[in-house]
Amino acid sequence: MPDPYVIHAVKYAHHVRKGMENLIHAGDLHDADMPLDFFVWALISPERTFVVDIGFSAETAAKRDRKLIRCPSEGLGMVGVDADTVEDVIITHMHYDHVGNFGLFPNATFHLQDREMSYATGRSMTKTVFNAAYNVEDVVDVVRGVYGGRVRFHNGDAELAPGVSVHHVGGHTDGLQFVRVWTERGWVVLASDASHLYANMDQTNPFPIVYNVGDMVAGYDRLREMADSEDHIVPGHDPLVMERYPASSPELDGIAVRLDQPPTD
Repeated sequence: MPDPYVIHAVKYAHHVRKGMENLIHAGDLHDADMPLDFFVWALISPERTFVVDIGFSAETAAKRDRKLIRCPSEGLGMVGVDADTVEDVIITHMHYDHVGNFGLFPNATFHLQDREMSYATGRSMTKTVFNAAYNVEDVVDVVRGVYGGRVRFHNGDAELAPGVSVHHVGGHTDGLQFVRVWTERGWVVLASDASHLYANMDQTNPFPIVYNVGDMVAGYDRLREMADSEDHIVPGHDPLVMERYPASSPELDGIAVRLDQPPTD
């Protein structure tokens, strides 16, 4: 087996919202508080470092009424990752909260699914229901990256390095991919928005921002297939992640947690 990766989840923003905004069938949780946390992730081995997603900017936070706690690059620096020198960034999809700081990673190659670029620049973007979660300037930044030779496209499943692979799942967007990582505790799956919250997958109750509900539901089974157990699946926006996993260090309590370590509850 390859050398195991350390995985840090770094919280950079927060948003207060209701259950009806996070679950298609909210039921009794319709008016209940169900906030979202926003993360970027760092995968670190002796040989290689990957960053997964790059968050949004202060300007976007103001426009979309999100609470930006820290610049994602600042948070990555706290776990020993310098955005200026990062060579590989995995973009799970191109929504505003996952690809909004392209310029902060000047030396990175960006890994993206073919279908996500086609979706984010194609006919679906003529409809507000699909384009509302994209920032056009962020998409244009990635297009410039394509012309600059800085985007590496993948068509479905792909191994990026021993112990790190991406897997197309669709659903939330047409080109959404999740990340599978080898760690000391086995295969961990970073779901990103294949499951925003534990509740989405546990209750088979999709997040309402969705391109294809059928693909999103099938994606839950795909996450389980690729992880060593359900405790090895990490949702993309659940505040419980910060409670269930140990802090990356005592100084980073409430800022970053270690996903390569088992949950604490």
